[in-house]
Amino acid sequence: MPASPKHYDVVVIGAGGTGLFCAMTAGARGRSVLVLDHARAPGEKIRISGGGRCNFTNLHTTAANFLSDNPRFAISALKSYTQRDFIALVDRYKIAWHEKTLGQLFCDGSSQQIIDMLLAECRAANVAIELETKISDVAKTEAGFELATDRGRVSCASLVIATGGKSIPKMGATGFGYEIAKRFGLAVITPRPALVPLTFGPDLMREIEGLAGVSADATVASGKTRFAEALLFTHKGLSGPSILQISSYWKEGGEIAVNLAPGIDVLAALKDARKAQPKQDVATALSRIVPKRLADRIVELNGGSARLADTSDARFRQLAAAVGDWRIVPSGTEGFRIAEVTAGGVDTDALSSKTFEARAVPGLHFIGEVVDVTGHLGGFNFQWAWSSGFAAGQHV
Repeated sequence: MPASPKHYDVVVIGAGGTGLFCAMTAGARGRSVLVLDHARAPGEKIRISGGGRCNFTNLHTTAANFLSDNPRFAISALKSYTQRDFIALVDRYKIAWHEKTLGQLFCDGSSQQIIDMLLAECRAANVAIELETKISDVAKTEAGFELATDRGRVSCASLVIATGGKSIPKMGATGFGYEIAKRFGLAVITPRPALVPLTFGPDLMREIEGLAGVSADATVASGKTRFAEALLFTHKGLSGPSILQISSYWKEGGEIAVNLAPGIDVLAALKDARKAQPKQDVATALSRIVPKRLADRIVELNGGSARLADTSDARFRQLAAAVGDWRIVPSGTEGFRIAEVTAGGVDTDALSSKTFEARAVPGLHFIGEVVDVTGHLGGFNFQWAWSSGFAAGQHV
């Protein structure tokens, strides 16, 4: 007769930031908690984030910084556990931090400090963590759930799926969470890469030939969504903060409008330059507005260089449009391989926004990136990890 499965009040699948936060929250409430993960180390995405310094939250976090088929879903969790709450925890562990830009908070030292803090909280709450563990089956039972793993069977009253999305598969990311959702009858909004560089087809690549490595301040728009941050030309297309932001909203075949000189009336600037220095070359005048290599390329693509005095208003209008209203249709993205997060995921219509419990499957919770809630660039996705982990941890 096989041995009885080892029983816990709560099993969390996923030892990333979301899973660890949920586990420590539930453990602090006196629940017996086991965290399972196939990875060798916990919190790997935390470790590599923010250039190794972990952009652990954003001072300006609100539900408006997230995209989802249900934009209101994130409100409850973000209010229950705020960025201020997480900052207080970081301060309690005497982890020094700084604001880099736009409310983005980073460790002064290393992202490992955040991982160590979460693990210390888990230890204090008597949370068990088993890494390098493969799960072969998850079944519903009368009392909750039973899991078959390569270390034996485990049972629990509450099961929390905190497996993240498909982003960065070399770190072990899989679609496991989506498979569990589908097995229990929950809808999944098609996952897609988000916060990811955009790629160009041959025609657009010819247009940006020689520009790889050039960066410029820009505003980029897809539909009604707009971001104003730096843009970077690459060997495959475009990257940089503004492009990563808009990539979460862009759909294949969609057009993106780029302004490479936000806040500047390019037409007026060129006319002023013609009055002040008529013998100056057009490309030189334009290089006062955008980086020189970019100015040279734009002029080359729009009739070649000439003296300002010999250049018509119509030509100036053409150049101003090329700078201020560059319309592009990317061929795609660089994919899950380097996408920072995954958009889409478990449909929030199936979940309670207060507890993250599946309405149709009592005891089953989905939290973090596996859910159809995706944050903007700048620490928002980590805040979602802490907030959603806390919400479920308070209930399981």
